[in-house]
Amino acid sequence: MRGKGWPVFLASAAVAAGVVLTLSAQTAFARTYVITDGDRIVTYTTFAADPAEVLGQAGVELSAYDTYTTEAVDGGEAITVCRAHTVTIEYHGQTTRTSSLGETAGELLSRLNLDVSGEDVVSHGMEDMTYDGMVLRVDRVVTARETYTTTVPHQVSYCKDASTPRGMEEVLVEGVDGELMCTADVTYVNGVEAGRQVLTQTQTRAPVTQIVGIGTGEAAQAVDPGAMPVIGDGYITLPTGEVLTYTGTATIRATAYTHTDAGCDFITATGTRVHKGTVAVDPRYIPYGTRMFIVSNDGSYVYGISVAEDCGGDIKGDRMDLYFPTYDECIQFGRRVCTIYFLG
Repeated sequence: MRGKGWPVFLASAAVAAGVVLTLSAQTAFARTYVITDGDRIVTYTTFAADPAEVLGQAGVELSAYDTYTTEAVDGGEAITVCRAHTVTIEYHGQTTRTSSLGETAGELLSRLNLDVSGEDVVSHGMEDMTYDGMVLRVDRVVTARETYTTTVPHQVSYCKDASTPRGMEEVLVEGVDGELMCTADVTYVNGVEAGRQVLTQTQTRAPVTQIVGIGTGEAAQAVDPGAMPVIGDGYITLPTGEVLTYTGTATIRATAYTHTDAGCDFITATGTRVHKGTVAVDPRYIPYGTRMFIVSNDGSYVYGISVAEDCGGDIKGDRMDLYFPTYDECIQFGRRVCTIYFLG
């Protein structure tokens, strides 16, 4: 029995030896790869020779812009994964996101056809390497010298005014804004003004302070807006009920003026401050200080109680100028023939 089993034993041993030789031969053709993916290191042995296949087998996935490098090392191969960086580019005010292929800032801008000129300011050096999460900003900075006008706001001043009823306010002098002519170096970043350095300022129009009278006179009574004074023989009854007396009349040509007219200001020829009711006269015809009540001859306009306080080069004889706080009021009045009632 033992003699018959010996051949069987030899056959089994030969098969086993063949298997060992086959496995040894196969193992001899396998390769070990050391894969570096950022902070992750994987050692993987495979019969595959294509690095992309090796990465797939090892479970290392690549995106569209990811790359890798290979090199021989002792006992195997090294594969280093180069992950694409997500870079935000802010170029001349426009924002876009892109993937960088492990390049410098200058190379990335060039690849995207984004030109950088001498007027551009770049947030990073052109030789700086891109990195994940990088914000690369390119601003177009231009400085231009400009000349322009700017407004100087007028001030408001208040004063007591006996001609205005108590509890009321009236604009005695209309405020006018001033104007400055300026020269400045204006800096624009991506077409938007970022700052200006004013070099010169020249006043082309002085501001006029608005003067508001605070009434200290008798309290106003309710008056019908359409009511007109009643003028009788020697007396004038106002809509408020107040009665004025007059000693004589005259017919005179009247025009209008305001403090902004050429040659005019806030102070009258008699040293008073202009106000509604100031009249410029020829003092040889109507003496300064004369109190009057003035209405247009057609009865459509009542200028009211007035005082001869001012004069003018064109005011000669039977002519007078009535003061109004604003230019618009002067235009509305225009030229009219008026009747003067000289108050007693």
